[in-house]
Amino acid sequence: MNTTTDSSTGRGEKIIYKIGMVIVRLGLAYLFFTQLWWKLPPSFGCSNNYAFPKPTAGNSYDVNGSSGLCYWMGLESINASKPRPVLIADMRAGGLPAISVDIAPHARMNGFLLDNVFIPNIRIFGWLVWLSEFTIFLTMLLGLFTRFGGLVAIGISMQLYVGLANIPQPFEWEWSYGAMVLLSIAMFAATPGRYFGVDAWLRKLVDRPSLKGKLLAKLVLLLS
Repeated sequence: MNTTTDSSTGRGEKIIYKIGMVIVRLGLAYLFFTQLWWKLPPSFGCSNNYAFPKPTAGNSYDVNGSSGLCYWMGLESINASKPRPVLIADMRAGGLPAISVDIAPHARMNGFLLDNVFIPNIRIFGWLVWLSEFTIFLTMLLGLFTRFGGLVAIGISMQLYVGLANIPQPFEWEWSYGAMVLLSIAMFAATPGRYFGVDAWLRKLVDRPSLKGKLLAKLVLLLS
């Protein structure tokens, strides 16, 4: 057995893994960075006195002078009661049936929360949305508390998936949001801040206090 070759191969695979995770981490950071600017507080990109789109006849909607976060929240609300098949695999060309998963119950629950909590209080909850996405950007950029950032990213991405995946007008491709969910799960599981990130230094700093039972140190290890 050539242990030298095996060791070199193992080191090479670890380096490739670490570089890959850092690239994905920075990619997710940049994705959320690009989304900060069209919903800047305090107006969150909303116009016309925080107007929201209105449903109209013919399965359509009126923009109603809305924009920014108000526009997209309004679309989620309008589409909440419509059929929502996702994870669609149309295999009819191969003589097999089309398969999908219906998330309509989850979309209706999302719409209920939007209509009764978030939309009436957009001036407050707009901050929650913006700060959550800023937190994801910052944690992924710095590699700081990346497990926490990944958890927040899962929540944001799942809400967007339930609210917007495969809505008919404008059509929103489900995998635009599905990919965000998967990337967020990967970042939560892989904790890439431990490679070329602040978490790598931070974990060394709190490792000994955590062994002594320090609660804050244990929390830092858990979130990083």
